[in-house]
Amino acid sequence: MPSGHGKSLWALLLFLLIRRLQGSCQSAGLCCPGRNLSCVTQGWRLDRSYGDCFCDQACISTLDCCHDYNTACPAVPCLVSEWTHWSGCAEPCRATVRVRQRMILDEARNGAPPCPALQENAGCAEYHDQERQCRQTLVPALITTGGYGNARKKREAPENGDIAGYCVEFQLTSLTEGCHRSEGVHTRWMQYLREGHHVCVECQPPALSAGQTHCSGDGENATEDGNVSLQWQAVGNPRCRGLWKRVRRQDSCSCPSVHSFLFI
Repeated sequence: MPSGHGKSLWALLLFLLIRRLQGSCQSAGLCCPGRNLSCVTQGWRLDRSYGDCFCDQACISTLDCCHDYNTACPAVPCLVSEWTHWSGCAEPCRATVRVRQRMILDEARNGAPPCPALQENAGCAEYHDQERQCRQTLVPALITTGGYGNARKKREAPENGDIAGYCVEFQLTSLTEGCHRSEGVHTRWMQYLREGHHVCVECQPPALSAGQTHCSGDGENATEDGNVSLQWQAVGNPRCRGLWKRVRRQDSCSCPSVHSFLFI
């Protein structure tokens, strides 16, 4: 038979065990979002101290959660829907943005990471409205590096061998900082664009298809005094765009390798 002292010790251990079982998020039926000072009971905390312990989401940062918080209130990740289809361009005849969205199906709970972005934007250009073709000064020229043209010429030569391309010389008058921050393998060429430089842009198939006389955005129908600013947009980086002025058209292309580009 245990002695009186032994009985007292067992009684104390049993009392503490009962208190531990009672003083928990699960037994109290508590599991609260955010910071809630009323979401509290008494019991053992995660740091093995005894006293007031909380079952709200804030207890993770305040370090006063009840010992069973993680099992009674497991983190529930945010659940979002699939992306919608991309919208049309915000405005016709301009380089603007298109949008796609998704919605929250189930909010994040119990310390799970917050929901991801619900909207994405991307560069966008529509060259025609429903009634007429856009004015040339409003149509941004989409360009890529001239190095892409070598393979493209080989692919298109048999089908478009009877279409004569041409080049247009422009002077860059402005460009955005996004051009100098292009670090990808296929966008690194944008770092070499500089205000004041003259660039040579080729108009060739498939940008120039049968029946067309010029590429979109080449400034063919703009005034020839050289004072009209035309828009351009780099393909692969919507943050790289700017203005240039048309200098002249060259029917016989001899674009230098450094500042040579292609209409898309």
